Amino acid sequence: MTALDAPPITEPVPEGEGPPPVDHGADAPTLIERLPMLVLRWVVLIVCTLVIFSAFLIAKGADPVSVLRSMWNTSLGSPDSVGETLIAATPILLAALAAAVPARAGLFNLGGEGQLLMGAIGAIVMADKLGGAAPSVVTLTLMGVCGAAFGAAWAALPAVLKVVTRTNEAISSLLLNYIAAIIVTWLCFEPWKDPQSLGQAYSRELTGPERFPIIWGERVHPGIFVALAAAVILWAILKYTTWGFKLKVIGGNPSAARRAGLAVGGLSIAAMAVGGSMAGLGGMIEVAGTEGRLRPELLAGIGFVGFLASWLAKHDPLKCILSAVILGAIAVGGSGLKITAGLSGGAVNILMALVLFAVLGWGSRPARQES
Repeated sequence: MTALDAPPITEPVPEGEGPPPVDHGADAPTLIERLPMLVLRWVVLIVCTLVIFSAFLIAKGADPVSVLRSMWNTSLGSPDSVGETLIAATPILLAALAAAVPARAGLFNLGGEGQLLMGAIGAIVMADKLGGAAPSVVTLTLMGVCGAAFGAAWAALPAVLKVVTRTNEAISSLLLNYIAAIIVTWLCFEPWKDPQSLGQAYSRELTGPERFPIIWGERVHPGIFVALAAAVILWAILKYTTWGFKLKVIGGNPSAARRAGLAVGGLSIAAMAVGGSMAGLGGMIEVAGTEGRLRPELLAGIGFVGFLASWLAKHDPLKCILSAVILGAIAVGGSGLKITAGLSGGAVNILMALVLFAVLGWGSRPARQES
């Protein structure tokens, strides 16, 4: 051993001498002390987002003031518009939960759209089996269970592939979206096609006990409360149960979780299946509440918007409620852009992207410096 290899000689520090222990929590500001800065940060975030979106509107030859006013009136300006926003936010919220649960286990579920569609298929399968013979509560409950089961099974496929063959779950779940869309198109054009449909293909219309009742305006139904209850229950499960803690452990360090004896593969499949069941429930709510039938364009793009909502909420089920309402309001507000400003409804995707960048970037709390 050379002198360079020898361990350094350290002298014990006499008791009472040396730097005092650092207590990072003693001087940490409380929520009330941080509140002004938090409010200021979010005000700057919102203003900057609207300024950039307004610059885009000006570049397209539109008046940003009239566009933003029209979007507000369409999405939140009246009780009916609020109801439309809640209807749009419901499948977004459940698609967000489909991404949030696997994210807790370190998984990426990009298959929310396919799971929504499979949930809609499962709901119609159960409705056809019952044939309207059961009471409304029983019918809707069984349709919800079947829709959730179909969504869970579809989401479990990429998880099983990951565990067995090490296939990336993000890619496989994404590709399954297109397979689900093909299945829906085939069903609407072939075995389930409504004989009374002429130029367009869609399934028969759900009626009677197969539909949610209208509770507000012309389209608002109790499915919105089912989505809210699902978010709250899922939040409680992830926060207070051993299963939720295990998902957090494997999401943080799968290798350490294996050494601790956790069944990482089984927990990963379960996380994807539970997430898929949320999306499947969303598909059931859409066909039993808003649409009333299956069609090829059903829920187009909603799975990806839900994934965005989950990231905005940092995969917290309760925060997903707020992010889903925000994105639902943007989607509803953008539906009238072509009439009011001559813009495509897809222009709201610019605003959604700006909100995402703002929240994940400027809106994030800066890391505290260790002293």
